[in-house]
Amino acid sequence: MILGKCPYCEDGSIEVRDKVVRGKKVKLYACTNAHWKTEDGEMFEPTELSTCQFKIWQNALAKYGKWLSYKEVRELLEGEPVEVELLSKKYGKKIYYVKEMILNEEYGVSVIWD
Repeated sequence: MILGKCPYCEDGSIEVRDKVVRGKKVKLYACTNAHWKTEDGEMFEPTELSTCQFKIWQNALAKYGKWLSYKEVRELLEGEPVEVELLSKKYGKKIYYVKEMILNEEYGVSVIWD
């Protein structure tokens, strides 16, 4: 499934790939020009065939109780910040808060913490 055009290379598209990391099924939203190899199923490194390395892991914000949906990734690819609800369990209390998320070439996504 193609979600949109890659924002970091000219001819790539972002596609959905199924991966298993630490025994759990996770979606990887990656450029069609990105090719990855792994030896242990956890660390993914680009191969020599890769002309782009852009990727977003579905669980990139999992420590905040957030898994990224297809819709959110599509909105990010259109160049708009996306509002997300995050969860903090600081001091033994659950605190929900809303922040904006943007694309980040190195990490896939970044949260604006202002």
